[in-house]
Formats: sequence, structure tokens, C-alpha cells
Amino acid sequence: MAVSAQLLVEELQIFGLECEEAVIEKLVELCILYGQNEEGMASELIAFCTSTHKDCFTLETLNSFEHEFLSKRVSKTRHGASKDKGLRHAGARDIVSIQELIEVEEEEETLLNSYTTPSKGSQKRTITTPETPLTKRSVSARSPHQLLSPSSFSPSATPPQKYSSRSNRGEVVTSFGSAQGVSWSGRGGASPLSLKVLGHPEPLTGSYKYMFQKLPDIREVLTCKIEELGSELKEHYKIEAFAPILVPAQEPVTLLGQIGCDSNGKLNHKSVILEGDLEHSSGAQIPVDLSELKEYSLFPGQVVVMEGINTTGRKLVATRLYEGVPLPFHQPDEEDGDSEQFMVLVACGPYTTSDSITFDPLLDLITIINRDRPDVCILFGPFLDAKHEQVESCLLTSSFEDVFKQCLRTIIEGTRSSGSHLIIVPSLRDVHHEPVYPQPPFSCSDLLREDKKRVRLVSEPCTLSINGVIFGLTSTDLLFHMGAEEISSSSGTSDRFSRILRHILTQRSYYPLYPPQEDMAIDYENFYLYAQLPVTPDVFIAPSELRYFVKDILGCVCVNPGRLTKGQVGGTFGRLYLRRQTTGGEGRQSPCAAAQVVRI
Repeated sequence: MAVSAQLLVEELQIFGLECEEAVIEKLVELCILYGQNEEGMASELIAFCTSTHKDCFTLETLNSFEHEFLSKRVSKTRHGASKDKGLRHAGARDIVSIQELIEVEEEEETLLNSYTTPSKGSQKRTITTPETPLTKRSVSARSPHQLLSPSSFSPSATPPQKYSSRSNRGEVVTSFGSAQGVSWSGRGGASPLSLKVLGHPEPLTGSYKYMFQKLPDIREVLTCKIEELGSELKEHYKIEAFAPILVPAQEPVTLLGQIGCDSNGKLNHKSVILEGDLEHSSGAQIPVDLSELKEYSLFPGQVVVMEGINTTGRKLVATRLYEGVPLPFHQPDEEDGDSEQFMVLVACGPYTTSDSITFDPLLDLITIINRDRPDVCILFGPFLDAKHEQVESCLLTSSFEDVFKQCLRTIIEGTRSSGSHLIIVPSLRDVHHEPVYPQPPFSCSDLLREDKKRVRLVSEPCTLSINGVIFGLTSTDLLFHMGAEEISSSSGTSDRFSRILRHILTQRSYYPLYPPQEDMAIDYENFYLYAQLPVTPDVFIAPSELRYFVKDILGCVCVNPGRLTKGQVGGTFGRLYLRRQTTGGEGRQSPCAAAQVVRI
């Protein structure tokens, strides 16, 4: 039906209201979507705002109006119509073929399933006819757009306007290495790859019991961390002994401990607290004056060795700071496979824009995977973001787990033709998954035999070996968490990202910050087992809300590919060309030949 924006303006002016152009455009869209004329839409909107005490008309008000009133009215109408018999199942729609009848019945049964409890599962039956049998072959042949139909779990599946109107798709925003002249296409599944998950002592492969840890257990983990890193520091810097007890002394003393916090849980910008030592882990807090240090970079939980003078017995004036040392790199062997060049694509959720649940960015990414056929695709969560507006407002008609399974099925079946290996990493923001760190991998028991060979579900965090090239993978926003707590004084030779990444590698942990950010639920017993770096990775992938980058830190190529969406607009993803160093060469060479961050 034709809707006039001018008539809408005139109807609203009767009530003395002036609206922005974007609000009028949204009203026109609602009129068309819900079959309402200008006068009726204006009247219902005024009534809604009056009853909910909303004084101003904004896009947020219209979204509430749509979700709380219009969509519910349509659902009631359809539900009432479904009680009629015969071909009246379709309401005002005319049924002209058996296929349309099947589609109408599927829509109505999907709506009825939304009123059942998630524990009962879907009651939807499979409808087939002799002319259109539903087989596994026909299912796998469907396009990703058919597999991930948002109408099955969202009452209002409006396409993301800002995302679809973007003009910078495919733009390379940063590069690393010799990326010029590279075709950026892989071999898919044409050649076998050696994929192994590493652990120290073993990787996390399943769920575990949590919420049972005690404070002494946490203290024991932190003490072990201090002792282990302290021994490495002592050996590396040739330190003879640490001062177990600080007494007033004019001579320099060396103290080992963990950087602490003030009473508010934050680093004190004038001094820091040093607690614990190798011989006396009593937790005594000793103020440290950093004014004599020319350069330093510290964060809560960091294990360091400090040398200084304690003239009064009340404060250690630090004169030298010894930071951690990184682990050695992995030495490839015959079991690591060949050393041919391979391509890796890296992307991190959310895979929907904040104003829509249509998964358009994910479908675009699947198109890119099928076009470029990378050897490996590493996909980080969140796949269904707990921070999405429709998730927070509980507006989805399907359970969170069902939406995730449909999303995962779309990724697997949609990329089957490319042959690419898929590495799926969960996120603490995945609304249906266990919100504990370290996070166990997703469970997916209904994988087909042909997909089990190329799909690997791993934990968060994870250390992965691909043809002998070691990847460190984490979906937790380390850069944001540690950047908010770090204090530093430097000559400007290093940026904040480089300092944080150096801390991660030298502290040998995927999350060295203590205490953690408020929304991080860490099980420290399993943290000690599964969240430590077994070796220094060749490539470290750490997606973040902060700006994308590719950097070489201590010989490790660190990549922040950004997120696939940023609010209502498109984001970025990463791609890398890698080739393992052949034996017999002099010195170590980075296996990362080239890397880019590209806009979706």
C-alpha cells in the first residue's frame, strides 16, 4: 500500500508534534509493514506514548512501539486465524500451490513452538510430499540465506539499513609483511592440514564444575604463579637472592612479588603495592615509590622483581624493575605436517548489527569464505550476543540455544563447498553458553560425518597448532580490560597496545590481570590448568573493541582483527598467509608472510 510521509506529518501536527525526518521514515516503514494507514498509525502511536508516559518521539520510542504493540497485535491475529479450518489457515493469503500450503503451515507451527518451553524442544513435524521429498541432500544444497531465516526466531526481522548502505566493503585498513601482489585465496580442503590443540598439561575439552572455589585456593594459584615466574626471572637476570624481609637499609635490596591494588581495587598512580615473596607468602603489603624509575609499565596482578632502597622501613624507593621473560617458541617436527603456504581467515562476533537480528554480516562473511576458499577459518564468538538489544529485551521467539544451533548450522553447511577447516571459539558473551573462564568448547552432537573432519570446536582460550605454526586464540577483550588498569611512564617509543601484548607474552598467561574485570567469572583452579601459555605462539589473535592492528611483538605476530560489526555498521575481519620456517636456517623467522585487516 502507498503511504504518504506528508500525511503522517500533518496527522502528528494535529497533536502539536514535530518529528525528525528519520522518525517519519520509520513510521512510513511501519505503516507498510503492518498494513496501517496514516491516520490510524498516528492515533495508535499517540495512545501508546500516552499510556507509557513517553513524551518525545525518537527511534527508540518507535522500536518499543513496534515490539510491545504492533508485533503482538499481528501475532494475536495470526494465532486466531490458525483456528479456522481448511484453507483458511492462511488468513487473507490465497493458496495456489501445495508448496505455498507447506510454507504457511511451517510458519504457523513455528509460531506455536515459540509458546512451548525450551526443554520440550521443537514440536515441529517434517512436512514432505512425493513431489518435494525433504532429504539431507536437498537440505545441504540450500543457500545460507535459506538456512538462516530470521523470521523463524525474530518477530521483527527488519534489514540493517546502515550496514546494507555501506560503501567501503572490501577496503584494506591495515597490512603487515609483503602483502602486495598476494591473491588472498587458499586451497580449501585440497590439501591435508595438521590441526592439533595444545595444552599445559592438556587442553580443555568439556564442561567442568565451577562456583565451588575457596579464597585459599585462589591464593594458592597466585602463589604458584609468583614462584614459577620468580624462578625464571632469577635465572634470566642472574639475581642471587630476594630479600625475604624488608628492613631499613641503605643498600639496594631485591624483592619479588605481585603488583597489587589500592582500597578501591585500582592501581595507585603514585605508588604500587608489592605483596608476597618466595619465602614468606604472608601477603604483607609494601608501598613502592616509582618516582626514581625512568620508564615503567605496570598492571594489577603482574609478577615483577624490583630493586630499591628502604631507608625508613615504610616505603621501598624502586631503582630498577625486572619484568617477565617470554617462553621459547615451538620447534616443529615431522608430525606437524608439511611446510607449504596456507591461508587463514579470522573473524570475531557479533555477527549481527545492534539494530537487527538478520545475521546479514555473517551471510556476507560466508560468501567471502566460499569465494576465497581459505585453508582455515577461525571464528570467535559471540554468535548470539548477550548484549544485543533484542536478546536483552527477550524479544526472540526461539530459545537462545536454538538460534545458536541454527547459526552454527548455517556456517557449517554454507561453507561446505569451500572445503575450509572451521575453528569455532566461544565467547563469554555467548548468551546460551557457560559464562565461566576458562570456557569449555561448544557442544554439537549432530555433526554429520563429512563435517566432523573439518569442524573443530575449541575452548576459550586455546592454543592451536596448524602445520606446526602455533596460534594463541582468545575471544576475551584483553586489550580493553588491561588497558583500563595499566599505568605507565615511558619515552613514547612504544604504544599502549604493544605494552599490553608484551605483558601477556612475558607473564605467560592468557589473562594475567588480577583482580579480573567485574564481568569475568574465573575459576582459578582450572585457570591454572587451561589458561596458561604452553609456548610463545607464532601468531596471537586477540579480538577487541579497540582499534584493529597487526604487530610484531617479541617475534610473535599479534592481530586484532576487530569485530565483524560495530553497532549498526559493518566492522572488519583478518586474513593471514603463513608458511612454517624450514629447518636448517640461521635464526628464527616469523611464519607469517603477510596479514591484512579488511572491512566486511
